[in-house]
Amino acid sequence: MEPTESPHRVLAIGAHPDDLDFGAGGTIAKLVQEGTLVTYCLITDGDAGGFDPEVPRSMIPQIRQSEQREAAAVLGVSDVVFLGYHDGELTITHGLRRDIARVIRQTQPDLALIQSPVRNLDRMYSSHPDHLAAGEAAMQAIYPDSRNPFAHPTLLADEGLEAWTVPQVWITGNSEPNHWVDISATFDLKVAALRQHKSQTEHMTNLPGLLADWGRRNAQEAGLAEGTIVEDFR
Repeated sequence: MEPTESPHRVLAIGAHPDDLDFGAGGTIAKLVQEGTLVTYCLITDGDAGGFDPEVPRSMIPQIRQSEQREAAAVLGVSDVVFLGYHDGELTITHGLRRDIARVIRQTQPDLALIQSPVRNLDRMYSSHPDHLAAGEAAMQAIYPDSRNPFAHPTLLADEGLEAWTVPQVWITGNSEPNHWVDISATFDLKVAALRQHKSQTEHMTNLPGLLADWGRRNAQEAGLAEGTIVEDFR
């Protein structure tokens, strides 16, 4: 499948609620409009997030799950899976690889959209330790785990989940992008989705301007027309 083709089904894997909307919200909205079925897989509940000390910490996971479902709905995504790992403590384990491989086999995506497993020194916000761990665990779940019928044998023996090979992966936040998506037409949806993450973005008075600046910088680096708003991928 060439990057210009619209996949039938996409699995988007991120460390925290809001990661996918920040990194690829415009692209996801565009794919949905083109008829692609998108599933979100969030590894943590974002329980270390939020800025309001008056909100009990015990409420944060529920708040952030709700915010993510609302944000996904803005982009046209209704299938949202949470794996329940702790925010700020993510490490690459055999269990995490199995849990991601399970979702891959359940959804059978044509395309996986994941975070970069490599630190980007020019974009530190994309290189949170949880992001790096999520990216590497997802990559290992894609290859070799989900495609190998003998990896995580309980997935097949106990859950009946056959091996699945993901034919294409798009990586966000990578320092060497080679694929760009013009999101000018879906930029407002990206902003609206991120506004649903109130616990994370309510204090950001210039969120649209910040996102537009990022997108225009991506376009400039790709040699695209001035004013175009772009999300980039490896």
